Amino acid sequence: MMRITALVFPGGLDNDGARTVSKRRGRSMKIRSRILLITASASAAVVIIAGAVAAAPRVVSTSRVASAVAADAQPSLVEDYSYPGADAIKATYGVALVSGDGHIMFADCATSTSGNLGLIQVHTSQAVGAGQQGLICFKVLAVPGHLEMKVPAVYEIRGDGLAAGAGHHVTADLTTDDGTHTTVAVNPSGSTPVGIGNGPANQPTTLLTLSATS
Repeated sequence: MMRITALVFPGGLDNDGARTVSKRRGRSMKIRSRILLITASASAAVVIIAGAVAAAPRVVSTSRVASAVAADAQPSLVEDYSYPGADAIKATYGVALVSGDGHIMFADCATSTSGNLGLIQVHTSQAVGAGQQGLICFKVLAVPGHLEMKVPAVYEIRGDGLAAGAGHHVTADLTTDDGTHTTVAVNPSGSTPVGIGNGPANQPTTLLTLSATS
């Protein structure tokens, strides 16, 4: 800020001198007023800018927001293919069904059929199935189909075709007690022996999977 210094003249001033001092004082006052005005304007500008900065909303990265929403909305990529009602089937029929895609289903062997397609029949020496007769059945609803299970001592699998040339193309995965795995193509309209069904010298086999391809 500019400092104003008073001038003192010995012996006083004449009229011209007084006018000169008066003009100088007037100029000094104008300069001082301008300085004060500029200072005030600058201070106001600082206050406005500070207020704007304080009031400005926080900007959040849209990519972060989108990622967070997607993560919350993203469902689990792991689906549960456990066989529905497996515990009840195990308790009633003694058959352990593990999982499947819903295209091959456990069925009552007494289910009536129509046309040239019936049920896949699995024969075992174990006391399972209705009446513990060692017979359990499956219905192919669509292809491809897949069903995992654990049925011990299986010796024969019959395809669901009721006439020659009919029936689904099905493969069966089996294992012996010592861990020997085999995959067998099931006759679509006939019976296929497995395990001890091929002879008493063969080891019993546990049925693990039925897969229908067409």
